Amino acid sequence: MQSDTTVSSRPRSWTKWLAAALVITLAAVGYFSLSTQNSAPDVTFSSVNGEKISLRSLRGKVVMVNFWATSCTTCVKEMPEMVRTYNAFKDRGLDFVAVAMSYDPPNYVLNYAQTRQLPFKVALDTQGDIAKSFNDVKLTPTTYVIDKKGNIIKRYVGEPDFAALHQLLEEALAA
Repeated sequence: MQSDTTVSSRPRSWTKWLAAALVITLAAVGYFSLSTQNSAPDVTFSSVNGEKISLRSLRGKVVMVNFWATSCTTCVKEMPEMVRTYNAFKDRGLDFVAVAMSYDPPNYVLNYAQTRQLPFKVALDTQGDIAKSFNDVKLTPTTYVIDKKGNIIKRYVGEPDFAALHQLLEEALAA
């Protein structure tokens, strides 16, 4: 009988040990996921004018990176509001890079940027590497807001709620 008690208490002690290990592991994962920032990828954009712009060079500014396409009706619809947003915040430290998707013909992008007089940087992602670096963006429009330290603070898929976006920009620029 005594050996049965010893045998049956062993699984309980292992069960308690495994439960404790699981709790510690979950606590550590939770802590590190909350304490680490989601850093923006270290990419270099190629503008329609041939200029190279590294995201790192924009540190110290709040940056919006907008993935779009000339064939995307929502992108075209939101672009005037993106221009107004940029114009409203650029003097306070906002920078903006509109990244055309790899399937968008460069001459279409250049024509769109010139005829609409887009006031911000317009980049080509001819190989799709920039989109891949930003969590493999496939849907347009997708917009990232990056804080002054280079951390992604918000991702919008589809047209953003511009009142909420403006509030977020206010907070990020004040930080």
